[in-house]
Amino acid sequence: MSLIPFDDRDGEIWLDGKLVPWRKASVHVLTHGMHYASAVFEGERVYGGEIFKLTEHSERLVRSAEILGFEIPYSVAEIDQACLDAVRAMKFSDGYVRPVSWRGTEMMGVSAQNNTIHLAVAAWEWPAYFSPEARLQGIRMQTSKWRRPAPETAPVMSKAAGLYMICTMSKHDAEREGYNDALMLDWRGRIAEATGANIFLVIDGKLHTPTPDCFLDGITRRTVIGLAKARGYEVIERAIMPEELGDAQEVFITGTAAEVTPIAEIDDRKFQVGRITRQLIDDYDNLVNRRDKRAAAARASAA
Repeated sequence: MSLIPFDDRDGEIWLDGKLVPWRKASVHVLTHGMHYASAVFEGERVYGGEIFKLTEHSERLVRSAEILGFEIPYSVAEIDQACLDAVRAMKFSDGYVRPVSWRGTEMMGVSAQNNTIHLAVAAWEWPAYFSPEARLQGIRMQTSKWRRPAPETAPVMSKAAGLYMICTMSKHDAEREGYNDALMLDWRGRIAEATGANIFLVIDGKLHTPTPDCFLDGITRRTVIGLAKARGYEVIERAIMPEELGDAQEVFITGTAAEVTPIAEIDDRKFQVGRITRQLIDDYDNLVNRRDKRAAAARASAA
């Protein structure tokens, strides 16, 4: 399969206050964010020309930077506008948006208090994270050997670039073995999440999901919890051990990229793409695609 490199595309990227040609949106090789992972980012989806929950994402980007000890030199409203400008410049109605902020080049070393803080927003067409077949049949996962770190060892509540290296390694390992993704446990051996999405287990008609105490409480996760409660499903947030997968009839993941994606298999355990998962897939699709959006949004807010 021929891939189009992300540095060699047509269009424009919003960079430090203005739109610049896509191929000229670059940074120096001695950027602190690249050497020491002092960077934060967001992932957002565009449906019908609108960015879903844009302000929530911008607010989280600002919080992520604050956790890493730097301040993005733009307000939430200005970040919102930058995202909108980037999407409009690309002239598409459905796709993905990637805001990213990082420390620059003034100081090269662990200490970098005086570095300029930069912000960029890129947008591109991206129909789905997993294939349509995977969303119908469910994806296959294996448990990763890497674990989510404890809150005392990493800035786990920040969407920080450095935290995703173990996700990349885990997903690469899984794909080499013929799986679609990996299940991440936390440092205690509890179920945490997938490499880029939160996880839910359906056990006897109730939804169980890990307490997000060492990983992100995803915006899509919260949205789906609201939709589930609006349908009358009980949602239980708690510590979940891997052996409890054997009690689950359905399993699915949620995320900006993954949306609501069913799981057909984790290691040697198999699950059905059942009624509850299908209902939540439909409810989420209706919400983000504005089909009956007013009713779906009301149900989610009421919950």
